[in-house]
Amino acid sequence: MADAIAGALQAYAGQFTTPENELLYRLNRETNLKVAQAQMLSGHVQGALLSMLSRMVRPVRILEIGTFTGYSAICLAQGLAAGGQLHTIDINEELEDMCRSYFKAAGLDEKIIQHIGNALEIIPRLRETFDLVFIDADKINYGRYFDLVYDKIRPGGFLLADNVLYHGEVLEEKTVQSNNAKAIQAFNEKIAADGRVEQVLLTVRDGLLLIRKK
Repeated sequence: MADAIAGALQAYAGQFTTPENELLYRLNRETNLKVAQAQMLSGHVQGALLSMLSRMVRPVRILEIGTFTGYSAICLAQGLAAGGQLHTIDINEELEDMCRSYFKAAGLDEKIIQHIGNALEIIPRLRETFDLVFIDADKINYGRYFDLVYDKIRPGGFLLADNVLYHGEVLEEKTVQSNNAKAIQAFNEKIAADGRVEQVLLTVRDGLLLIRKK
């Protein structure tokens, strides 16, 4: 019953959220038809939230860790300030061409810089100061990604972390949690204990943690 209500509420939220534009709709559909683990896509409601948050911040530089098929990158890039750029990192080179085609179709190919490889190796090489960072990659390394990007975020800048409820497993005893859920729980506890930031956890989709660097 609870799952049915949650699903109905998600559908209701989508009904009263500005619809996907035609390009995002096509990307959403193609991902679900052709790409494994399509549930990793941010999707309509969360994508709209990412776009709105980015428009509120008006970032000059964005870093995304975990590109997948490029849906969230397009949403985040919609809020870039004039002359702004978004760097996005993913280890899966098989999706690079698909992402690039949609970035170009969205008119964002000059604003989005793709990096293919291990984010733990790429992040230290980026000589940028970021206004907004979005983490949506392998859950085991969330804590390490935070440590790597912290000094690259401007004071007052924001970091968003996806999947911080991890399908509800964070509510279970650690003895039955998956390794990913344990890592997410450790990440949530790490952020809560860090006096350098303030944060709010939203129960949107699979959980989105909004973190502001003081």
